[in-house]
Amino acid sequence: MTAFLELDFITNILLANVDWFGWLGSLVTWGVVIAVIDLAVMCFAVGHVVLNKRDVRAAIGWTGVILLSPLMGWALYWMFGINRLKRKARRLFNKPNKDGSNDGDLAIEEVCFESSGLLRRHLLGPLAEQFSPLSKLVDKVVGRPLVGGNHFDLYPSLEQGFSAMLAAIDSATQSVSLCTYIFDRDAMGKQFVAALRRARERGVEVRVIVDGVGIRYSWPSIKRWLAAANIPFAVYMPSLIPWRLHYSNLRNHRKIMVVDGRVGFTGGLNIREGMWLRLKPPKPQVDSHFRIAGPVVRDLQETFADDWEFCTGESLVGEKWFPPITESGDVLARGIADGPDLSSGNIRLTLAGAISAARRSVYIVTPYFLPDSSLIEALNVADLRGVDVKIVLPKVNNLLLVQWASTAHLWQLLSRGVQVWTTPPPFDHSKLMVVDEAWCMFGSANWDARSLRLNFEFNVECYSPQVASSIAKLIRLKIASAQSLTLADVDGRSLPIKLRDGLARLATPYL
Repeated sequence: MTAFLELDFITNILLANVDWFGWLGSLVTWGVVIAVIDLAVMCFAVGHVVLNKRDVRAAIGWTGVILLSPLMGWALYWMFGINRLKRKARRLFNKPNKDGSNDGDLAIEEVCFESSGLLRRHLLGPLAEQFSPLSKLVDKVVGRPLVGGNHFDLYPSLEQGFSAMLAAIDSATQSVSLCTYIFDRDAMGKQFVAALRRARERGVEVRVIVDGVGIRYSWPSIKRWLAAANIPFAVYMPSLIPWRLHYSNLRNHRKIMVVDGRVGFTGGLNIREGMWLRLKPPKPQVDSHFRIAGPVVRDLQETFADDWEFCTGESLVGEKWFPPITESGDVLARGIADGPDLSSGNIRLTLAGAISAARRSVYIVTPYFLPDSSLIEALNVADLRGVDVKIVLPKVNNLLLVQWASTAHLWQLLSRGVQVWTTPPPFDHSKLMVVDEAWCMFGSANWDARSLRLNFEFNVECYSPQVASSIAKLIRLKIASAQSLTLADVDGRSLPIKLRDGLARLATPYL
């Protein structure tokens, strides 16, 4: 009886002191307001996707995320789907010089001069008949002229690459510029910091750029070591994205080092001990890197200088950074900068043009192979024309989702006769392409959407049978120890594995 009286007493108090109908009415009103705002923002976000996303698959994917995830969908798109770099890039690259001229106008004039058919055929020599159309295409796409007088050294092992880079830093007398995606705070990072510190103590100007996500692959990061060594450095677009998130986009994935403005290094090499097999790292990798001497080094330095100004506002000018460069060899080459700004699509279009120029062979080595349908069709067409197309991939990828997605669409190439080879561990991080052992390209870009649309990359193309043959020889050595992947192997996967790989393939625009 007492319990009933207490319950009745509490009920009377609640009814007497709370306007429940008013409270519920306010709740409904606020719910309607939030729903209307959410609907309006969703419509705006979908409109932004439709107007700005070039890739249809990416547009469909983001539209689905926005519509099927109230409140969260458009918030995710706002944080991760919008490219905020384009306007900044325009401000940076169209900025007038101190004398009132504009670099963009100068670049256009240079390209028009270099694009004359007579001059191009003279530069290409015996390669002109086959590769003049490709050179003309890249002239228009990239906005940089081909330059002769270059020399290239290929380092097929990371020990050679690291040793050459450290030796170059120790020989520097004027300047060192270094841009890398990953700069780990480990045994290898310590060697580079020590070499850069010695250069600073000799009076050499040093600048270092590390990507905002790549710098957090090790913890603590390399920043304290760089600061303690009094080395000027910049973090490219610091990010709140969780560390070790391999699928983050809009990153600076370039690997560039220039010493005294005359000697350059580029390729796929990150600065981390996992790249040096002698240190017996837990997750070893192999890679290829290149030393460059000659006028094309200016392309590397200009790309670095643009990135440094973007990060810090400081302009790198003068002969310490851009000295006169004499010819060092007979290789015709050009640097190709790419990224989600004014240069978007440069490398993808160059790949498509090179495939179409092939007459005998196309050799490709890449750790991440997720090309769009246009590149898949280009490879298939080349194979059907009788071109020997070989693609070399790691058998065990360090990114499982990428490996699953890649396997899911290999049937499109294998069914047409394209040959796919898989190399055993350690994981091969090389990015190489050779056409007819006369043209080649190498650098930081992978065959995936992140490299070809969403990240900042830098590659070098060479019109040189000597350089192309040396890379082709390295690729054949990789194939000698590799295993052929056939259509029967791909079709023989179990149904659960096929479903897993197929679902991963749906995320290809974002991998």
